[in-house]
Amino acid sequence: MSLAPTHDQADSAAAKTRGITRRQALGAAVATGVGVGVVRLLGGSMQHIAAPRTGTTTDWISPLKTESARVMHLLRRTSFGHTPAQLDAALSDGFNKTIDRLIETAPAEPPTLAAANAPGGRFPIAQLQQWWIDHMFSTSTPFAERMTLFWHGHFTSDYRKAADDTFMYWQNLTWRRMAMTDLRSMLLQVTVDPAMLRYLDLATSTGQSPNENYSRELMELFTMGAGNYTESDVREGAKALAGWQVPQPDATATVVVDAKNNVTRKLPVYSGQKSGVFNPRRAYKGSVTFLGKTGQLDTQGVIDRILAQPTTAPLIANKVAQSFVTARPSPAYVKNLGDTFRRSKYDMKTLMRAIFTGPEFVADQSYRSLVKSPTEFMVHAGRALGLSSFSKLVAGHGSGMGQTLFDPPDVNGWPNNEAWISSNTVVERVNFVTAALAQVKSSLPPASDAIHRHLDGVLSPQTASLLNQAADDRARWFIALASPEFQLK
Repeated sequence: MSLAPTHDQADSAAAKTRGITRRQALGAAVATGVGVGVVRLLGGSMQHIAAPRTGTTTDWISPLKTESARVMHLLRRTSFGHTPAQLDAALSDGFNKTIDRLIETAPAEPPTLAAANAPGGRFPIAQLQQWWIDHMFSTSTPFAERMTLFWHGHFTSDYRKAADDTFMYWQNLTWRRMAMTDLRSMLLQVTVDPAMLRYLDLATSTGQSPNENYSRELMELFTMGAGNYTESDVREGAKALAGWQVPQPDATATVVVDAKNNVTRKLPVYSGQKSGVFNPRRAYKGSVTFLGKTGQLDTQGVIDRILAQPTTAPLIANKVAQSFVTARPSPAYVKNLGDTFRRSKYDMKTLMRAIFTGPEFVADQSYRSLVKSPTEFMVHAGRALGLSSFSKLVAGHGSGMGQTLFDPPDVNGWPNNEAWISSNTVVERVNFVTAALAQVKSSLPPASDAIHRHLDGVLSPQTASLLNQAADDRARWFIALASPEFQLK
């Protein structure tokens, strides 16, 4: 029984991954040689990880006092797990040198996506998803992809509203290149990003008729947080930001959009990546009062006023800490990170170095305190199994777990940590493990790798018991990848 997505499900931009019943998931897992009782025990245990965890409620003891455990902990949180070669290199370098390498190595550029030349960006979103997932698997700089995913969820846009998949492709290229630069540069770029111009309607905003969507989300979600600005700030910010438009195409192409009725449209064609363009005739000409200051203000002025606010650095620091350190960072920790970030002029390398070298990152209570996002879980599983042609499977299973790349649920982006786990998503995770194992046509890596190289050799009594009872390596890999331990990072 195969539960991998069909070709149509994986390639259709509008297709939804069809959910499966618990009975189907059990049946498919049993077909791999795993007992029904095992699947039910794992499924029940996985649901328990949605509850907040403390040092007294876990089923294992943190190994983070050892160098090797700290290295594997770092890779789980920064690199979608690891290949055997990546782990060996990191263990050889040690924890501190690996941090330096992750932060200082420039991102490897992905291969050009040929489909992005399609007029009007009209190509299946599955092609863009699989292109990115392929690069996550093959890149020599996985931390760059992890940071690209972080910013994709923070400065979020979705392909439906952007209505041009080429624009979404450009945005992905932008976050990879800028992920470890500085917040000011990123804010200036996201403001004029063509996908964002469409997604939050800044491209329709004029001085005479300002659209407030981008102004509001720029402050509430991207920088300062709710309650730290007024409705007047939203209105005045919208005036100051007005005038941007999507870039002019280099050419147009006539494309048949309805073959049955012979309907054609002229669609834009771009020769390369472009940013939005400013049209002074559409801009606001007067003075504004924004965040306590009155005068003429342009886009750079808006960004600089936001960066001058005391709440901006802590908001970013808190979100990064929730993604890389702990689901509930303490106010004191966030304040210290925010102060460091602001003093550095919002330099991301400085912030990430403070995150990884701080005692909080390797504290015992930090161990397995975060839940892998669906993308992290699936890519790590594929790396662990040594798979290569895996992107269609990952793209096809994401929606059932709650994460479809380039299609976040709303402007807030995706949820985090325990919000990833529910009775439905647990079934989908188990189903994915079954489908992933079915992709392995040759011999599996040794099951000891699953235990010692991906789970640190640190198991709950239940997982250890199930592994001891497993009939063969395929069953052991299933138990390891479907275990609560593997869902955590």
